[in-house]
Amino acid sequence: MIMFNRFSFLDKLFFTKHLSIMLKSGIALPEALESLEDQAKGSASKKILNGIAADVQKGKSLEHAFSKYPKAFDPLYISLIKVGEHSGSLEKNLEHLSEQLEKEHDFRQKIQSALLYPLLVLSATACLGGGISFFILPKLVDFFEGLDVELPLTTRILLFVATLMKEHGFLIIFTFSFLIFNFVLIVRSKLVRPHWHRFLLRLPIIGSFFKYVHLSSFCRNLGIMLESSIPIAEALEISAGGLGNEVFKADVRKIGRSVEKGKSIEAILKKENFFEFPSILAKMIGVGERTGNLEQNLLYLSDFFEAEVDTASKNFANILEPLLLLGIGLVVGFVALAIISPIYQLTGSIRR
Repeated sequence: MIMFNRFSFLDKLFFTKHLSIMLKSGIALPEALESLEDQAKGSASKKILNGIAADVQKGKSLEHAFSKYPKAFDPLYISLIKVGEHSGSLEKNLEHLSEQLEKEHDFRQKIQSALLYPLLVLSATACLGGGISFFILPKLVDFFEGLDVELPLTTRILLFVATLMKEHGFLIIFTFSFLIFNFVLIVRSKLVRPHWHRFLLRLPIIGSFFKYVHLSSFCRNLGIMLESSIPIAEALEISAGGLGNEVFKADVRKIGRSVEKGKSIEAILKKENFFEFPSILAKMIGVGERTGNLEQNLLYLSDFFEAEVDTASKNFANILEPLLLLGIGLVVGFVALAIISPIYQLTGSIRR
């Protein structure tokens, strides 16, 4: 249940599900929390549940106890617990939360499955290329220098790479790793991160994938909160805080500020024309606002965009797979040609 000694997403899912079942069965909240603490595996999980149980025993609210652990329980989770406690529907909200956490878990699994094959191929290619660069190419230098033939261009290029790896291999790898590390630090900085996120959203194929992932998350979270009677402006602010993309986050907060002034979400989306929000979103939200069925329309849109993620991930895999295979084939063919050509020339000269 606990991995790497931290309160993981699965820990939160199991905790929410079991707490919901216990409360529905008539077990008192303090007793349910103590039971879940006893069942917890891992020091981080036990520490968090122990702290929550202790606060509840002292008469503190569950919302207050959860808010001490922001890394384990996000603002959306705490807001729904708060509403449940104040309205007397805690068991219902916990059940609703566990259902949505299960959906989110399934959604994450789909994303991981979509990215698994490309990552495996790229990792295998990197390992193979590193092995060839460090253990095979340096030995080819001495071999080809001993051949009394004029080396073709492909072999000379290969020898140039082999000599570089033989003499400066570790320096090249260190420099490459250093550049990647600094690139990651730069794109994560507050100044560059919004521009980087906007660039990712505008990329072909990959951009659509990221866009649909955030749209699905936004619609699901906002729909859940509206179903739980959280005011729409507050729900938008909480939804913005849960989004990992700075472009989405800034635009959702802008929508929230306009909603506080009495404007409808549909009117804001049409006026601002945010590139990351498709027209179907504005239309469906507009219908929901006019019919009083906004939360159901948002949950429908969440399922719709989740299906789009599946389609985008399949398209991504279908395009990337032949490109990766072609790239690997070209590299292997080039190395084979560079090695075989001088040997063929040498055997030809011996026959003559």
